[in-house]
Amino acid sequence: MANSRKLARIALVLGLVIAIMATVATIGAFADAQETTANAAAQTEQVTASADNTTGLKAIASGIAIGLAACGGGIGMGISGGKAAEGISRQPEADGKIRTNFMLGLVFIETAIIYALLVVILIIFVL
Repeated sequence: MANSRKLARIALVLGLVIAIMATVATIGAFADAQETTANAAAQTEQVTASADNTTGLKAIASGIAIGLAACGGGIGMGISGGKAAEGISRQPEADGKIRTNFMLGLVFIETAIIYALLVVILIIFVL
């Protein structure tokens, strides 16, 4: 029971760290986009300024999306790791089956995070 709580806390802290890093990157990208928008508005017409403004919005959307995916994945991995450790400690003879199902669950969680990363890359470079 204590191991599952400890793993869940570690996963929560790692998820928060990743979310903070994504937020800092988003703020930096948005600040650059605002400077670009201010310079473009002074030099060109309103259409260019609105196009540059979407760059900042893309950065915000990308940061929020990958931050939420990382937080959710980290929390899910921590909870499933804690439950797997708890299950193995209660039934050591079922160690192989529990570990196999745990690893399979981690693969699916990582796949969801990688899909979120692909969506973020599409948002940044294609849209």
